Amino acid sequence: METADLRIALFSGNYNYVRDGANQALNRLVGYLLRQGAQVRVYAPTVAQPAFEPTGDLIGIHSLPIPNRPEYRVPLAISLKARRDLKAFAPNVVHVSSPDPVGHQAVTWARNRNLPVLASVHTRFETYLRYYNMAWGEPVIEAILRRFYRRCDALVAPSESMAQLLREQRMNYDVSIWSRGVDRDIFHPDRRDLAWRRAQGIADHEVVVGFLGRLVMEKGLDVFSDTLDDLTRRNVAHRVLVVGEGPAREWFQARLPQAAFVGFQQGADLARAVASMDMLFNPSVTETFGNVTLEAMACRLPVIAAAATGSQSLVDDHVSGRLIPPGAIHQFAEALKAYIESPQLRGDHGLAGEARALDFSWDRINQAVADTYLRLVRRRMRG
Repeated sequence: METADLRIALFSGNYNYVRDGANQALNRLVGYLLRQGAQVRVYAPTVAQPAFEPTGDLIGIHSLPIPNRPEYRVPLAISLKARRDLKAFAPNVVHVSSPDPVGHQAVTWARNRNLPVLASVHTRFETYLRYYNMAWGEPVIEAILRRFYRRCDALVAPSESMAQLLREQRMNYDVSIWSRGVDRDIFHPDRRDLAWRRAQGIADHEVVVGFLGRLVMEKGLDVFSDTLDDLTRRNVAHRVLVVGEGPAREWFQARLPQAAFVGFQQGADLARAVASMDMLFNPSVTETFGNVTLEAMACRLPVIAAAATGSQSLVDDHVSGRLIPPGAIHQFAEALKAYIESPQLRGDHGLAGEARALDFSWDRINQAVADTYLRLVRRRMRG
């Protein structure tokens, strides 16, 4: 059996209706598989105006908007139409990318037909409760996730640090790596644009601390803003550039009134915004990989990140950036201060990060997933 013999049914809670790193990785994977001759069918919620066009064939499933976060939807059930389509498609492997109700139904459907199931892990769902004063519920969420993932034949995680955490949490013991790539034709240091910075009110001599990501509390917006307050109290001159959009934007702007907010960017515009920073500050602990970290490294920026899954597999502490204990405001501020005050340190660590980013090729990374599908199918065929 070869990659071209695969027939993959992919279930996603968000394939294209809101743009994020996880669904962009899924779309890249589907595009790669189709180019290799595999057949792929995607089952996910659909909306009238999605964030971008889906790659491959997308079949809609029943879903409802999440209360207080209506931009996201909960997949509720595999519709009769989708079930008929699924039967006609006759997959030989099922891929689930979210532990939602439809993900559970898809696993049951596959197990009833003796089909292998691969689950991809894109975020640390259990950590989200910390940002809504519900940290007490983490063990419950972990138990639900464990039941889901242990019903799957194997998992793929974006980084070795995340894979090890999944093993320690006893989610599954067959965990391999589906990393993330970076488009070096787009993200590189030459995208830096001082004229664009001036248009945002940033002078050439000012040192910019950047934030890149969706503006939601679980990205560590409170830690980011508290750290920048610490720098201000120390009279450390700096500017802040925020790239991204989301429901917490108003809150974030109120906390950082002097920051330049440029909203959602993509493609060459995104690369220009990232390369025009002087460093990236990523305090999030919910990442399983950290696409934004890799994009910043490709643009020759040092990265100051929480020492958590994802970042630990990318950032080499004191070589290409700093890894700081999550939530350690004073230590984050110390790390930022060192980079702000030393152009030499920024340059040296930025070069080291760029060299590390060269290791991430999308085709090689996506073939690793195809190889995992093949391994599971062959194993199931052998009984």
